[in-house]
Amino acid sequence: MALPALPSSGVAFRRVLAHFPGELSLAFAYGSGVFRQAGRGWDQKNTMLDLVFTVDDPVAWHTQNLKKNWSHYSFLKMLGPKFITSVQNNYGAGVYYNPLIMCDGRVIKYGVISTSILIEDLLNWNNLYIAGRLQKPVKIVVMNENVILRSALDKNLKSAVTAAFLMLPESFSEEDLFMEIAGLSYSDKSPEGQFTQLMTLPKTLQQRINHIMDPPGKNRDVEETLLQLAHDPDCGHVVRLGLSAIVRPSSIRQSTKGIFTAGMKKSVVYSSLKLHKMWKGWMRKAP
Repeated sequence: MALPALPSSGVAFRRVLAHFPGELSLAFAYGSGVFRQAGRGWDQKNTMLDLVFTVDDPVAWHTQNLKKNWSHYSFLKMLGPKFITSVQNNYGAGVYYNPLIMCDGRVIKYGVISTSILIEDLLNWNNLYIAGRLQKPVKIVVMNENVILRSALDKNLKSAVTAAFLMLPESFSEEDLFMEIAGLSYSDKSPEGQFTQLMTLPKTLQQRINHIMDPPGKNRDVEETLLQLAHDPDCGHVVRLGLSAIVRPSSIRQSTKGIFTAGMKKSVVYSSLKLHKMWKGWMRKAP
C-alpha cells in the first residue's frame, strides 16, 4: 500500500523537470521514489524516481532532449530523433524509456509517450501499460489544458472502477471495496447490471473477452458474448483473463524493447536492481 508523498516533493520534481524540454502535455511520477511504502523504511533521496512524460510531438521533443541530454540515450541516438520516435511508437507499449539517469543528485528513470497513443490506451486499453499505471497512485507534476486528454484520464478511471466491480465477489469487505474501486460504492449485482457494465468496458478488453468466450467456428459478435457473460457466475474470472491477455504481451514487448532503448549495460544493471529488490521482499516475508 502506498502512503502519501512528502509535502516538499513537488519542489524536487520541478528541479528535475528543469533538465528536460518543457513541451509536456502530462508528466507524472510514481512508485517507491514518490510514495512511502507501508511496512518498510523509506529513503526518498536514494530511491530511484520513476517518471513518465507525455508529449504532443515526440520527434520535436526528442530532438530537443538529444541536444540537452545526449548521454541519456543508448546507441539509438546515433540514428536520430525520427528513428527513436519510430521505436517509441511502433514497438512494445508505445513508451521510450531512459533508465538509470543521474539528475539533480538522484537516479531517475523516465519514459516518453505520445499524447495521441496515451489517449488511445486510456480510452480503449490497447495495452494497459501506461493506462494501468494511471489507475494506481501517481503524483501529477504537469498537466496542460488538453480537454481530450483530461476526459480520457477520467474515462480510464471509470473503466477501472467498472472492471474492478465486476471482479469483486457477491459480498466484500469495506477494505476490498476501497482497494478495488477506489472508494466508489455500488449495490446489488444482477445480470442486467453486469451487462450494462460490460458494455461500457474499453473495446480492447471486450474483444479479448470475446476471444476467450467465443467457441471455434461460432463467430459471435461482442454484444452477444457479453450478454452471455453477464449471466455467468465466473464473470469476474473471465474479466481477469481478458486483462491478463492485454497486459502480459505488452509488458514482454516493452521489456524486450528496453534492451535496445536503454542499452545492454543499463539493462543488466536495471534488471539486477529489480531482482535485488524482489529478493529483499522475499527475505522480509520469510519466517
